[in-house]
Amino acid sequence: MSASIIEHFAPLPDFRVERNKLYPLPEILLLVVCAVLSGAEGWEAIEEFGKAKLDWLRKFAPFIHGIPSPDCIAYVVSRLRPKAFQACFVSWTRAVAEASGGELVAVDGKTARGSRDRRRGTSALHMVSAWGCRNRLVLGQEATAEKSNEITAIPKLLELLELNGCIVTIDAMGCQSKIAAQIVAQGGDYVLGLKGNQERLHEEVREFFTTAVAGDFAGVVHDYTEEVDKDHGRLDVRRYWITEELSTLSDAQRWSALRSIGLVERECWSGDHHTIEQRLFINSIPANAKRFAHAVRGHWGVENRLHWRLDVVFGEDASRIRKGHAPAIMTAIRHLCMNLFEQEPSKLRLAQKRRKAAWNDDYRAKVILG
Repeated sequence: MSASIIEHFAPLPDFRVERNKLYPLPEILLLVVCAVLSGAEGWEAIEEFGKAKLDWLRKFAPFIHGIPSPDCIAYVVSRLRPKAFQACFVSWTRAVAEASGGELVAVDGKTARGSRDRRRGTSALHMVSAWGCRNRLVLGQEATAEKSNEITAIPKLLELLELNGCIVTIDAMGCQSKIAAQIVAQGGDYVLGLKGNQERLHEEVREFFTTAVAGDFAGVVHDYTEEVDKDHGRLDVRRYWITEELSTLSDAQRWSALRSIGLVERECWSGDHHTIEQRLFINSIPANAKRFAHAVRGHWGVENRLHWRLDVVFGEDASRIRKGHAPAIMTAIRHLCMNLFEQEPSKLRLAQKRRKAAWNDDYRAKVILG
């Protein structure tokens, strides 16, 4: 690993007693990160990579005792502490990312379906991640046992992030007054999806926009923008309305720095199929439709930029790593690998970069060293 990664992961506690440290923790982490970069997706594959690339690995660390067994790798990784690993991850990401002022931070959750262990009665890992849309980097993550625990995971994740000057977008699960207040207290703005979990507020905002749209927003000060996408026989029209008219909300003061409410309507034609869907938002940003559209569009992008690539390129849903903390640590390592590839400036697609890292030692070194 580069000096930067070694430096930022040096504080990671090693739970083993001294007599059991035949393989130093930095060497194991180096092995796992390089193997995952190069396409390895299981303990045996990580060992195979290490044995094949031992001479190359020794350019970065001694590996006096060679490559550990798959059981040893699994034992060490599964007992690392996710919170400690996360703190090191965030420290490194802050160092490599550009200043985050004005950054759009999309907070969203994803379930690693293959991590469910029916035999042991453990549920699948659910990881809440923060995605920096401009830098295209994972900024941090917080592991939970259930999707419903996102409400408690999100504040813990936000605590680790520098939010000054950022816009934080979260879907309806995170539309909580305490979360909004925390974002504002940390110097950020919010754009929060609104659904039935805030039943009264949702109904009031829905009624406002239903009336306003029906009357063509007569007498309602607002901003509007529209986007049209046409591709492969599919036509998408997205319409964005945003207003600072909050007088119809009965409990607006409960939401820290609440300044505007927004409506997004997506109309789609695909062959003979026609759909219209609407989504509502509460925001601390002023009524600027283009800025609002940028935030909403950026949050939707996390599905393609992060979740889709974790599954398709890194095979996360297919992974059967389930022991101890290993699912959370390995998800964080996949995030780390994605960030390393994003820092590598070539125009190759992520899948192409991963293949090239598998067979080209010089390229792999370039990715690791930055």
